[in-house]
This record gives sequence, structure tokens and C-alpha cells, in this order.
Amino acid sequence: MDATALLLSRFQFGFTISFHIIFPAFTIGLAAWLTILEAMHLRTGRPVYQALFEFWLKVFGVAFGMGVVSGLVMAFQFGTNWSVLSKMSGPIQGPLLSYETFTAFMLEASFFGVLVFGRKRVSPWFYLLSTAMVSLGTTLSAFWIMSNNSWMQVPVGYVIRNGYFVPNDWKEIIFNSVVWSRFPHMLLAAYLTGAFCVAATGAWYTLRGEYYAESRVMLRMGLFLAALLIPIQLAFGHLVGDYVHKYQPAKFAAIEGRWHDEQPASEVLIGLPDPATESNRYEVKVPILGSVIASMSLTSKELGLADFRPQDRPPVLIPFLMFRIMVGCGLIMLAVAWLGSYLSIKRRLRRSRLVLWAIFLSFPLPYIAIITGWYVAEIGRQPWVIYGLLRTADAMTPFLTAPAAMTSLLLFGAVYIFIFSFGAFYIYRLLRAGPTRLAVRPPHSASPNRPMSLAGSS
Repeated sequence: MDATALLLSRFQFGFTISFHIIFPAFTIGLAAWLTILEAMHLRTGRPVYQALFEFWLKVFGVAFGMGVVSGLVMAFQFGTNWSVLSKMSGPIQGPLLSYETFTAFMLEASFFGVLVFGRKRVSPWFYLLSTAMVSLGTTLSAFWIMSNNSWMQVPVGYVIRNGYFVPNDWKEIIFNSVVWSRFPHMLLAAYLTGAFCVAATGAWYTLRGEYYAESRVMLRMGLFLAALLIPIQLAFGHLVGDYVHKYQPAKFAAIEGRWHDEQPASEVLIGLPDPATESNRYEVKVPILGSVIASMSLTSKELGLADFRPQDRPPVLIPFLMFRIMVGCGLIMLAVAWLGSYLSIKRRLRRSRLVLWAIFLSFPLPYIAIITGWYVAEIGRQPWVIYGLLRTADAMTPFLTAPAAMTSLLLFGAVYIFIFSFGAFYIYRLLRAGPTRLAVRPPHSASPNRPMSLAGSS
């Protein structure tokens, strides 16, 4: 095994998944919001909802296309860099990925065409149904990916025959017990991503004095949804922590920065893990809280990393720091959503420019939280690619050389940067152009030089 090729392959996979996950996280939440907008338009007849639907549909189309293109590379890597993993787990992972194609992609591709070309060609109820089917397709895609990844995290429903992982209980594999905490956690993260992007766009237009009615709807709907979902997300995050505590104790100890057994256990709030001394520098910790978080007990004994062989421990620094960044982003989003929602209810939000700036600048937070959360999940389970069964070093393609790995990494990086640059620029142009139904300015709005929507009079 070429250690450099292994490192480059791991870096390549981390880079591509970090890039790719941006787009599904956005489009899953945005597809659900498009469904709500279309339903509200049919129910109320207000032009503002249709204007917003048509506006965000363009953004969705660009992001969806970028997600498809960047996702193709993920599948290629299993064959080029991780062929041993593909060979051994193919009887399980192959069908799971094909189920995503047969269900999610078929729904998305078929009904997305209706959204783009069919508004004047189909009845309103069928158009709404098509929007809902696209949303369902994105949700099913997330489910199959999470089902696949959850099997790698907690393998169940299989037997080993001639070196292959062969399924013997598909129900247990697909409906793995950990899926029911991990899938809602990811789905809620996607909804929050959509909510904050929508609210941030509304804040941007408000700060610029543009699109009064549209920005008001985006702010209220985005902030209210986020304010409602973040506490639920925090609860599911705790459930995800419960599965890690039960099935992946080494990862849990790394996240906590706990080197030695403690009873009761403290909770390390901040610090700098030092593997050489098996201790944390500059740590600040709270006594007993670690036992409360891990086991809902004041006296429980919690394991430390010293209980595991050094070769079986994950790299401590990354999951430790990434987890705290993820939680920090969640708490900041909670504060922004609740404060913004409160001011919106009091009809003071549009005059609070500082809060509007905070809402606008908050749109990267859900992306950061999702990416750091994935780092915790994936790097934290090292050195295993299939937890407890197949090590990452043993899953790499035999005889893969460092030059070959470097070449593919550079090519993927160049292609991704090219795609992202043009895609991001085009989305910016769409956001800059704004909704297209422009005419009437509502009273007491911003600068008279700014265009306002016909929907503003509703």
C-alpha cells in the first residue's frame, strides 16, 4: 500500500463530498419551500407567491444541475480509488445506490421538466403535484444515501461469504435503527439551509430597499421556519450522539476530548487535544455535565480514548474541533432566527438594520454546520470505512500510485472550481436580478428609485 496514495485518496474523497453536499443540502430544502409557495399561491391567489416561485425555481434549477454533475464523481471514486470497498460491499451498497436512481432521480427528472415547461400546459393541481414530487424525490435521495452511509457506520443485516458482505436481511439494512436519527437530522439540516438562504435573500433586498412584498415573505417564512426547526434539530442531534455513544465509543471519546475514564465525566467545552501527552491543553470543562450529556446520569462512567489501541483511535483534533464549530453555528442560527422572528412579529425588523445584516451574513452557517457535521461522522469513524470490519487503508485500490491519485485530485479540483465559479456567478446574477413581477411601490417603502412588486399591494 502506498501511504501517500492513501492520503491523497482520502483527501480527494473529503474534498469532493464537501463540495457536493453543498448542493443537495440547498435543493432539498428549496424544493420543499417551492411546494409551499405553489400551495399558498393556489390557496390565496396572491401574485407574490407565484413571483417567488418562479424566481426560486431558476435558482433551484442551477443548483440542482450542479449537484448532479458534482455527484457523478462520487460514484466514480468508488471504482478508481476504493475498488476493494466496492468489491467487498458491492452486494449491499450497489443495490442501495441503484434504489436512489430508480426512485429519487426518476421523480426529480420527470417532474422537474413539468415545473420548467408545464405551467401553461397542465392543470394547477397537477403542477402542484409535480412540485411535491420533485421535493419527494430530493427527500428520497437523501434517505437512500443516509441508509447507505448508516450501514457503513453500523453494519447490520449481512453475512460474510468468500470475502464479500452479502445481505441476508434487507429490511434491517434499509431501516437500520440509526437511520431514524441520522436521516431526520440531515433532512432538517437541509430545510434549515433553505430557510436561511431564503431569509438572507429577503434581508439583502430589504437592506437595498428592493422588492418590498417578496422580501417580507422571504424574511417571515424563512425566519419562522428556522425558529421552529432549530430546537427540533438540536433534539435529533442529541439522538445522533446517543447512537455514537452506543455503537462508536472511540468516536464519542474523541468528540468529547476525553482521554481517560471518568466517573462522573466532565464536559470539555474548549481545549486543544494533544495526542502526544494524551491530554488537552487550555481546556475549560464543566464537572458532571459529560455524564449528563452521554448517559442522562449524574454518576455514569464514561470511556476515554486510552481504552482503545492507538491504531484504533480516530484523529482526535478534527472531530473535537468540528463538533464544536457545528454546535456553535447551530446556537448562532437559533439566536438569529428567534431574534429576527420576534422583531418580525413586532413589525420592527425592517427598521433593525443591524439584525438584517446579521440575517444576511448568517447564510453560510448552515453549510458550515453540515460540512463540519460530516467531518465529525466520517473522520470520527476512522480508521474504519465499514466500522469495525474494514479499515480505510485496506479498502483502497491495490497498486494505486501517488502520481495517479494526485492527477485525479487535481483534475477533480479544477473541474469543481470551474463548475462552482460559473454556477455561483450565475446564481448571483439571478439573485441580483430578483423576482420579475415589478411595478407598484407600497407606501412607506425604501428609496423611490428601487423597483417594487405588484404583489406589494396585496
